[in-house]
Amino acid sequence: MQTKITGNRLHRILGHTAAVTFLAAAGTMGLHAQQSAGTAAALPPVNLKTSLAAPLNLSAPDDLGYSSSTGSAETANALDFNLNSDATQPPPRRRYSRPNYNDSRTNSDGSAKYTFLVGGGFTLPTGATHGALDTSWKLQAGVGRNFNKTFGVIAQFDYDNFGVNTSTLNNLLAIYNALGATDQNGNPLTQLGGTSHDWSFTLNPIVNYYTSDTKGAYVIGGAGFYHKTANFTVPTIGTACDFFGCFQFNANSTIDKYTSNAFGVNAGLGFTYKVSRFASTRLYVEGRYVYTFNSQRDFSLGDANGNGFNVFPQNSARTSYIPITFGLRF
Repeated sequence: MQTKITGNRLHRILGHTAAVTFLAAAGTMGLHAQQSAGTAAALPPVNLKTSLAAPLNLSAPDDLGYSSSTGSAETANALDFNLNSDATQPPPRRRYSRPNYNDSRTNSDGSAKYTFLVGGGFTLPTGATHGALDTSWKLQAGVGRNFNKTFGVIAQFDYDNFGVNTSTLNNLLAIYNALGATDQNGNPLTQLGGTSHDWSFTLNPIVNYYTSDTKGAYVIGGAGFYHKTANFTVPTIGTACDFFGCFQFNANSTIDKYTSNAFGVNAGLGFTYKVSRFASTRLYVEGRYVYTFNSQRDFSLGDANGNGFNVFPQNSARTSYIPITFGLRF
């Protein structure tokens, strides 16, 4: 039993010794093969410390490992780059002037060459004019030429209406009755009506001293021709006929009328509001002071033929009033 165990142990020891001997021999053969290959083409040793300490020379680029045909040129361009050279700087920034919109309807600053206006409002007699006339309504229309956003000229027509106050009408009624005036039935007058108005053509320079996207303010003034009229009426009954017959209606009949022409001036302030940023239409409101240089004729009952009759000298007196206007500018 003991002899069998010893034989097995001896075989195991011999097997391990043979394996170690084989591995050692194989390793020795591989080392000799590597040394033999190195002697065939020996490479110089690499000294990392020396390579890092040497200066980098970019003037002679190594093209051996660069396959691109433009590599040398690109490297040269990079080496020659100079921030102080004008050739390598971007072009100077271009300066642009204001846009020019000048055409048949637009000025060079973008403003419209022409403007149109229409409006209406009321009149406020002032001074001595207020002693005979009352507040009433007005109409206005005009066309203008704008030379730029600030300055323009407007040709304008105005119709300013007035009422005649009660005390003036009562005084005239007494005068007409004293002179023997009668109505259509031959009776003394019991009622008298009267109106007055100025219509005018004027030329008005305008200065827009404030303008924004929606709001504006301006001063305006001018001069022109003023025609003043006063008309006095009495109630009458008229008759009209058509295919169905004749019928009567109430009407006013003129019994006296006065006119006066004069040169006049005006000046005032106005404000505008643009109804839309995408449209040129503006609402406007303005107030002006108007003064006309009428030549006053004296009170007169005229001659035997009625020539020179003038019982309303106020019509030929100098006139002053303030028209307030609301309207649209296009």
